[in-house]
Amino acid sequence: MQAAAYIFIHRKWKDDKSHFEDMIDYFCDIHEPLQLLIFPEGTDLTENSKARSNEFAEKNGLQKYEYVLHPRTTGFTFVVDRLREGKNLDAIHDITVAYPHNIPQSEKHLLQGDFPTEIHFHVRRYPIDTLPTSKEDLQLWCHKRWEEKEERLRSFYQGEKNFYFTGQSLIPPCKSELRVLVVKLLSILYWTLFSLAMCLLIYLYSLVRWYFIITIIIFVLQERIFGGLEIIELACYRFLHKQPHLNLKKNE
Repeated sequence: MQAAAYIFIHRKWKDDKSHFEDMIDYFCDIHEPLQLLIFPEGTDLTENSKARSNEFAEKNGLQKYEYVLHPRTTGFTFVVDRLREGKNLDAIHDITVAYPHNIPQSEKHLLQGDFPTEIHFHVRRYPIDTLPTSKEDLQLWCHKRWEEKEERLRSFYQGEKNFYFTGQSLIPPCKSELRVLVVKLLSILYWTLFSLAMCLLIYLYSLVRWYFIITIIIFVLQERIFGGLEIIELACYRFLHKQPHLNLKKNE
């Protein structure tokens, strides 16, 4: 995740804002195609998180939700505005996920084999030119999407457990069940053999053991000292691309 330049946060805006600025500006500067997945709710839906969401709704005069949590719009509006200023945002995709049969809540369920048998996705694309420009209107826009999610999920779970969509929809071609099954089996086989092979190599060869030990030490130290690979990447970019520009300005 560090090597892929994920944006790690502390969930405290005063601590996260400057890091968000640095990373988003970096993405805009390098002009790489960017897909930024954000959960404005900030956490998963549990009894405790629902209670906190209801308290937030009472304080702000909002309706209480049953199927979603109220979004926290500070980070969302900041990211949208910053990416829009950097001309690195073409659309927002609003994604709603529903589980018609069983909803695993922890790793314990997965270890017990309680996997969801079906997962339904509702995706709607909003081009950037259709979004409000002011921060206040963008916050209202985000809250409106969550009102729609609540009604959409309510209809899903209280109805036939299917998303209904009126208008033009684009459904990608589905892969055959046989192909999906083969890919699953090959993936399980590969990662099982890979894990066993790594354990065997570590057990048999001291050179492999030293490689793993040194790699772990390097990763732990760089995170403790610098904060992570993504911070080092950002610092290197600034040094290589910004410093000559600053020196040129000074010489002028």
